[in-house]
Amino acid sequence: MKETEPKTEKKQGSAPTVYQINKDRITEIASKYWAPHSEGSHLSYDANVVTQIYNTEIIGSNFAIRRVMMLEFSQYLENYLWPNYKTGESNHAHLMSIVIMTNEKFRERVNAWETFRKHPVHFPGLFRHVLETSLKTSGVTMAEHTALIVFLNHCFNSMEEQLIRDQIKHLVSLSMWISLQQNRREQELKNVPKWRKYWKMIMKKDKPEDKEKLEWERKYLHQIMLKFLSVLESIPEKGDIPSSSVRYCERFIEFLIDLEALLSTRRFFNTIMDDAHLVVRCQLAPLTRRQEGRLFTQLLDMLKFYARFEISDETGDPLTDHDMTQIHYQNITSLQKAAFAKFPDLRSFSLANVASVDTRDTLNKHFEPLSEDKLQEIATYLNLIPPAERRNLENWFRLDREFLLELLISRHERRSSQLEELNSMPLYPTQDIIWNENIVPTEYFSGEGCLALPKLNLQFLTLHDYLLRNFNLFRLESTYEIRQDIEDSVIRLSPWKAEDESTFFGGWARMAQPIVNFAVVEVAKPNIGEKQPSRVRADVSVNLNVKREIKAEWENLRKHDVCFLVTLKPTLPIGTKISYKGPFLEQTGLAYVRGCEIEGMLDTNGRIIEDGPEPKPVLPGDTRTYRVMLDCNQYKEDLDNVSKGKEDVYETFNVLMRRKPKENNFKAVLETIRELMNTECVVPDWLHDIILGYGDPGAAHYTEMPNEIATMDFNDTFLNMDHLRASFPGTEIRVRTNDPTKLVRPFRLTFHEVLKKRSEEEEREDGDGEGGGDVEMETKDGKKIITVEPHVIPSRGPYLFNE
Repeated sequence: MKETEPKTEKKQGSAPTVYQINKDRITEIASKYWAPHSEGSHLSYDANVVTQIYNTEIIGSNFAIRRVMMLEFSQYLENYLWPNYKTGESNHAHLMSIVIMTNEKFRERVNAWETFRKHPVHFPGLFRHVLETSLKTSGVTMAEHTALIVFLNHCFNSMEEQLIRDQIKHLVSLSMWISLQQNRREQELKNVPKWRKYWKMIMKKDKPEDKEKLEWERKYLHQIMLKFLSVLESIPEKGDIPSSSVRYCERFIEFLIDLEALLSTRRFFNTIMDDAHLVVRCQLAPLTRRQEGRLFTQLLDMLKFYARFEISDETGDPLTDHDMTQIHYQNITSLQKAAFAKFPDLRSFSLANVASVDTRDTLNKHFEPLSEDKLQEIATYLNLIPPAERRNLENWFRLDREFLLELLISRHERRSSQLEELNSMPLYPTQDIIWNENIVPTEYFSGEGCLALPKLNLQFLTLHDYLLRNFNLFRLESTYEIRQDIEDSVIRLSPWKAEDESTFFGGWARMAQPIVNFAVVEVAKPNIGEKQPSRVRADVSVNLNVKREIKAEWENLRKHDVCFLVTLKPTLPIGTKISYKGPFLEQTGLAYVRGCEIEGMLDTNGRIIEDGPEPKPVLPGDTRTYRVMLDCNQYKEDLDNVSKGKEDVYETFNVLMRRKPKENNFKAVLETIRELMNTECVVPDWLHDIILGYGDPGAAHYTEMPNEIATMDFNDTFLNMDHLRASFPGTEIRVRTNDPTKLVRPFRLTFHEVLKKRSEEEEREDGDGEGGGDVEMETKDGKKIITVEPHVIPSRGPYLFNE
């Protein structure tokens, strides 16, 4: 009887069923060559099998996830690819198969390095093979280049693996500065004298026979960046472009972000990337002006943020606003000196104070009239491009006028500090963020592409970096939930376009009501040193002609509850049904979303009804008015847009939406994280490095603390002696008195182990050898000793309750 596949509902991109796995041709091949269940009857290794599988199942399916998943289920990498890989012998298909299967393991969040750890002999050869293939300009497709970059990214993000670290450290050490233009390298070594000493030692240690190999490794990251720039700048501003090239550019920017966001890889690489002017060239690339380049542009903003991150590449210490200002002043004054020495035309720029010339507009005004040759001379003087005599050797720079102008302006314009940017950021998500697929994907994220999101790695640059990543991720996580709530409420309201162009609601929603009236009632003056208003309040009126229990829910909105103001401009005529599968924004005409915080409901006299023990007054009619607090930063942004001729958002709201209180605490959490970032010290020294992922995690244990306490009063922690003994199992408890009437709390405990350590340290400092011999740390059978003595708490005041 013929076996039939059980009927199941198929979902796009879902994992294959057991029946599909058993009937798949990959399973048949696996049972012949590498499947664990047929281990005794395997055929010998055949390289043609690997090539055939790669050509038919991977390239033939255009790298389809389902085919790669089938290979992963069959344990293709563990049992066939890696055991049979031989350095210098294995072909391109074998290499790419290993790369793609490793990437698939990471996509499925499976431990990928365990396979390589078991047989590490050929891993250096594999890694070198990957590096060489990623630089090839022919014989490798763009999709394969993208897979190689993803693999390298996984390697650089796995620095905790000794196997990986041994290969990567050659690529990101000080020796990679051989890629810098000569004058720039001299300038950097002059700034940090100890690095010059290390540089000379490295150059002296190099063996002549290894020089070519070492130089290739040191120049690798620089070469791969130049290759990326050639791909990026080959994309035209108009016309058709292959999607594989765009995917490659996105993945490469993600790779650079991860290199910049890790201190161990960033320290020397950041200077290489800056010398290649990669960020400036990416900003000028045509892809940033195309619709397909939206994700690329968002990733580029993240790269720009980390390239300018407020951290010292030399020491790894965070830089204060004052330090960043000093660096900015040094850059501007060096530019002014260059202008004063070389160009009489820029005399007014040279003699002006920094604050008057460090904006983009003023810099553009001063440098726009200059010729291309003069711009080249200034850039050469600042070691941004090589001098004319070295341009044949160091030929990777752009020298055109547009690039040089943007380079000089972007390097010397004033930047707002990270804290200023954070403090001026609205906490509530708007429609631009809520329905941005690159930041908050609608569907389940399969891991095929990349998102413009920060990653929670094992290590972070600074505490500010750690908090900022958590801030952004939590904000976007809550945004996803908010989007679901808005879509649910709006679809239930069924907004339609009436004949008089107004909005007609054909349904009703428990969590949303049409707005009767909205008016901004107060805009307070900004605080000193701030641009946004200190407070913005508005009144929102809704008609609660609904069931009594729903009306009670709306009337019970309390102070600090978060609601959302929504503008709907539907285009569908009355009676049209909204499809759940169709595009939400186009069908409902949703135009704007703004958050607000309830201050209270107003009574008949227009005063806020305070929360308290007194019963709330009974209000006549169904219309209720709420006083709400708007986001001051968002209000300023919206008014700036109005001044540029855009629509006033605050005259268009027609729906007020509330959320369940238990799911609606995101604003308080975000405010708390932001306040922590504005506080100078929030983590004790002994915990600081552990949070950032550096040092020994065991160093935070109390036994490793430098100020460990030997004798401590535990007050009323223990109920009695039995409780105390049970709290320290495996420890010998010694008492100072045997009188049971005196063995009552409070107890003072002395830890002999700590006393022994302290006496050893004291005698070591005095130079008396090992020391600590008089203190007994543990008993003969290895038990630690604690001495307990009851004591009387001294009187803390003259009154009885102080006793």
